[in-house]
Amino acid sequence: MANRALFASFRGNKAPAATVINEAGGSAYLMDKENQLAQFAATGCLNGTFYANAQTQLQQILDLCVDVDANFIAKTALYARDTAFMKDMPALLLAVLSTRDAKLFESVFDRVINSPKMLRTFVQIMRSGVVGRKSLGSLPKRMIRNWIENRSNEQLFFGSVGQNPSMADVIKMVHPIPRDENRAAMLGYLIGRDADQSKLPDVVRQYEKFKRTTDAKQRIVPDVPFQMLTAASLTDRDWMQIARNGSWQMTRMNLNTFLRHGVFKNDEMVNLIANRLRDRALIRKARVFPYQLLAAFLNVNESLPAKVRNAIQDAMEISIENVPAIDGKVFVFPDVSGSMSSPVTGYREGSSSKVRCVDVAALVAAAILRVNEEAVVMPFECTVSKCRLNPRDSVMTNAKRLASLWGGGTNCSAPLAALNHQKAKGDLVIYVSDNESWMDSRPRGQSTATMKQWNIFKSRNPNARMICIDIQPYRTSQMVERDDIIHVEGFSDQVFRLISSVASGDASKDFWVNQIKQTKVET
Repeated sequence: MANRALFASFRGNKAPAATVINEAGGSAYLMDKENQLAQFAATGCLNGTFYANAQTQLQQILDLCVDVDANFIAKTALYARDTAFMKDMPALLLAVLSTRDAKLFESVFDRVINSPKMLRTFVQIMRSGVVGRKSLGSLPKRMIRNWIENRSNEQLFFGSVGQNPSMADVIKMVHPIPRDENRAAMLGYLIGRDADQSKLPDVVRQYEKFKRTTDAKQRIVPDVPFQMLTAASLTDRDWMQIARNGSWQMTRMNLNTFLRHGVFKNDEMVNLIANRLRDRALIRKARVFPYQLLAAFLNVNESLPAKVRNAIQDAMEISIENVPAIDGKVFVFPDVSGSMSSPVTGYREGSSSKVRCVDVAALVAAAILRVNEEAVVMPFECTVSKCRLNPRDSVMTNAKRLASLWGGGTNCSAPLAALNHQKAKGDLVIYVSDNESWMDSRPRGQSTATMKQWNIFKSRNPNARMICIDIQPYRTSQMVERDDIIHVEGFSDQVFRLISSVASGDASKDFWVNQIKQTKVET
């Protein structure tokens, strides 16, 4: 009689053998080149992660750009900036494109470089030499000159915040030709030369007058970027005016600062700030990440007025309005293992985000539960963690509860194995993870444990689908993408829109890459 253990009947479809060892030392599947680049574009901030340093990521991205089509690089840069709301990655891909395809580079330049900060980032990357040259080159210089020429004097002034390089450095590099006396005065002012004050915009003259006025009672705070004013000795009255003039993002980031400087002693200011934070149009314009609101909520001083704290929660509800209501039984698996302690935007000395990957995973799970009350949330690390959640609680409350479970090894197959043990029925499974599973690694030549458990689950639920949301820039996955397994990358609110597409059946293999390929590049 043949060995029954060796020749046991296989349940479900045969899963392909794992192809590589991931960064954590577990068996995994290597994504194709386009998927890898897409993942870096949506999740990579060129900072260190739990398993990889920034230099390793940079080299992997540059290597991938050698192997993929220049048109795909251009579309990925646009997608990363317009949809994923990334900063460093679009600028890096644009810099690569400057050496690969001049026509494509010229076509997408203005769409990628849509702010002074993006311009400075691009120049910094070009001058670093990482894409093969340290000089800007004639075409990049021309595009930068055009960018400067297409901005008003006020826009150039407001964009002069920031160093390394500063706007003055950029102007000196590309030598824009002033179109009139006013522009000549503005360019001279920005690079530190004596300028005819009468030719400068009103806001510049107001700013210079503010700096010269030593009597705090006499000076008027100009409506200029917040960073331009912090060097001055400011009174509480000044701070109230700064708060009045602040943008949505500036307000979110400085609530504790406003509290320290007496802004919230004034009831009118409390109402103004609260109404600004919950303003739907301003939230959309600010391109806010839901996790940024979670960070604001978790970090604000307890003495902050209740109206303002509640407004942050209102803003969160608005920022996740496109979370889909999903038909059928939904299971959500947020990864709460130790590797998810990494800052979601990576480690950078002195400026790492306080928001961890586990916070984002918890936020996504809590948001889905808020809209889908029958959804089952199963946080996992070594095993499935027990956590009672009330779908009627706020997203903030449930996210904080889930994130508190953090710790342990990574076992991505654990929640599926638990469902299979229960012989559970379901229609949609959603993973939110860094995909660095290692505790369930299987012998070489076999599939990953997650693929094995998914196939068993599918044998009971043939129409079930899986969405794998990856929030860290690694090149591997625990699942092979196919029509019932869809990869989605990133941590902006766009992830919820993509979940909706998958849940409604409007997705199949290569869905994620096809989203990028649909981006239009006008040449």
